[in-house]
Amino acid sequence: MAAKDGDGWAECGLGHRHWGLHGASGLLAVHHDEHGTPHVLMQKRSWWSHHGGTWGLPGGARDSHEDAVAGALREAREEAALGAHDLRVRGVYLDDHGGWTFETVIADAAALLAAAPANDESSELRWLPPAEIARKTLHPGFAATWGEIQGVLVPEIVVLDVANIVGARAEHGWWNDRLGAATRLVRDVAAHRGLTHPLLAQWYPRIVAVVEGAAGRTPPAGDVEVVSAPGSGDDTIVELVRRARPWERVRVVTADRGLKERVTALGAETSGPKWLLSQL
Repeated sequence: MAAKDGDGWAECGLGHRHWGLHGASGLLAVHHDEHGTPHVLMQKRSWWSHHGGTWGLPGGARDSHEDAVAGALREAREEAALGAHDLRVRGVYLDDHGGWTFETVIADAAALLAAAPANDESSELRWLPPAEIARKTLHPGFAATWGEIQGVLVPEIVVLDVANIVGARAEHGWWNDRLGAATRLVRDVAAHRGLTHPLLAQWYPRIVAVVEGAAGRTPPAGDVEVVSAPGSGDDTIVELVRRARPWERVRVVTADRGLKERVTALGAETSGPKWLLSQL
């Protein structure tokens, strides 16, 4: 395992040549403005590079020891001087060419981060909304997947009705140790490598666990946020859905019929506890 041991040409099952002996990955950094319009950090490739002059994402060959996220973040640092601390990874889109893959790592940026070419592989870097991206000459690989990837740019929040999920999990004696049962659930969710998504190979939504009563002191774990309800857990969940930004998608995990009706009336989606528990 060595730095840059992925540099080189590889042939996929379709007979096409691609740069990256171990596959490649790129970073799709996206920022939503106050109106909910996404802005994607786009790279114009230098004239001498493969498909020079086209627009795509900062990215390149993965080293043998890297996963998609590590490779994409390294390339973004090398090509655009972006730091991982400025980004929140929330998904990986897999484009499989048959024996060779390109993985697009989607990450939220809290602002339109300063970015400029950090090496000679880029001639320009710009934050562009979809309407402007459509007018550019795009890298063929990016152009082939952009239509589908646009559908997963919207930020998503998964809100857990912890009391309801713990009950469905039915651990022996959980009713005598609600704090312990809630803590184990939150830790198990945090330790799991992403959730299931119809379009993404890996999905890391923002997850908010709502606890109440005896479980109110449940500590957060990993990237899972914990909100302790001051009263009714259902009321707290409804308020979280109400406070979501208009362009965010919210999924509430609960089997409580009344709660489902309340949050769907506010535009949220719902899933039962089995949806979550089957993935852990």
